[in-house]
Amino acid sequence: MSAASSTPTVVSEEPTVVETETELPFSTEDPYATEEPIYAAGPEGEIDKLADEKGWEYDGLYSTASAFVKDICESLPVSAIDGASRPQWLAGSGNLDGDGKAILQAGIPKLCPKWMPTLKQAVAGDYDRWFTSGTYVVSSKPAAEGQDEMIPPGTYRAEGRMENCYWERTSEAGEILDNNFATSARKITVTIRSSDGQFTSEGCAVWKPVK
Repeated sequence: MSAASSTPTVVSEEPTVVETETELPFSTEDPYATEEPIYAAGPEGEIDKLADEKGWEYDGLYSTASAFVKDICESLPVSAIDGASRPQWLAGSGNLDGDGKAILQAGIPKLCPKWMPTLKQAVAGDYDRWFTSGTYVVSSKPAAEGQDEMIPPGTYRAEGRMENCYWERTSEAGEILDNNFATSARKITVTIRSSDGQFTSEGCAVWKPVK
């Protein structure tokens, strides 16, 4: 009998390398490193950069200061054509409150410079005031907060197709000084005197000062 021969099986095992993170005794982050904001090229980016540098705040409805200015530029041609002059609309819209005035003063010259005279009039409060239906106290002084609306003495004209238009001037005691009811009119002119107490209008379109 011969002994059976066997060849041993050789198993090769590669060593397992375990990677470990070495914790350094100091931080590798730059404590002074900050992310610089990226601004769009052109006037929009200039407005946004200036607003950030100045720390100006604007309505949260807008993503950027330039978006706020652009909206006002687009609104001015179509707003304030039925019931108020454009500077009157801008002054009464609340868009000049807070930092709004500074943002518009910086942005309108860049995005819609033709509206700069309107902005200047709104800021100065020196502009024509238009009046729609309502009762107004006759006074040259602007109304304080909480007071009735006021109308300065002067000559006013309403134009357009007016049906069932009624207006009246009254004394401070409420006595009717002059009035009229027009069932069909295209143009009506009324002079309000400084001695009048109130002026009332219903359904008469928009009263604008006559130059």
